Amino acid sequence: MKGKRNPRLLEPVGKDRIRREPLDGAYVAGFIDGEGSFSVSIGKHRTLSRGLEVRPEFEIEVRADDREILERIVVSIGCGRIYDCSYERYGWYPHVKYKVTSTREMEEILFPFLDRNPLQAKKAKSYILFKEIVLSYRRKEHLTDAGFNKILKTRDQLRALGKKARTYGNR
Repeated sequence: MKGKRNPRLLEPVGKDRIRREPLDGAYVAGFIDGEGSFSVSIGKHRTLSRGLEVRPEFEIEVRADDREILERIVVSIGCGRIYDCSYERYGWYPHVKYKVTSTREMEEILFPFLDRNPLQAKKAKSYILFKEIVLSYRRKEHLTDAGFNKILKTRDQLRALGKKARTYGNR
């Protein structure tokens, strides 16, 4: 559902509006190992025949006082946007979130960056599964029942690696 944004995310800022020095690729990979998140959600979609859509997303979220590091990561990777997040209702400090939701940008920019600067921790397994899902999606395999089911199975494997897998029964 294009055009519908999370109301807690303010207007995004992309690399075209950021003037910062890039970071070393190995540093960025290490930061992603610690703070990055690869996720795939399945959402309702009115115009698709299945009524469901695959939504891959890569993100890093930090407190707003660490915004500069996210800006330098955007410049280093070369894609994605930074959003301001408001958590006032929880009494939290403001946060900023770096997100890549374009599967084209993932395939053409993010994945080559991460292949040149490989992740070293267990998040490397998540990256491999996430990349498999996105490339399958880009090949339009999600439009067939077999392809969609394969994506769901791979997504379940990805979720099992996440920090919430045991808490939420890997739903």
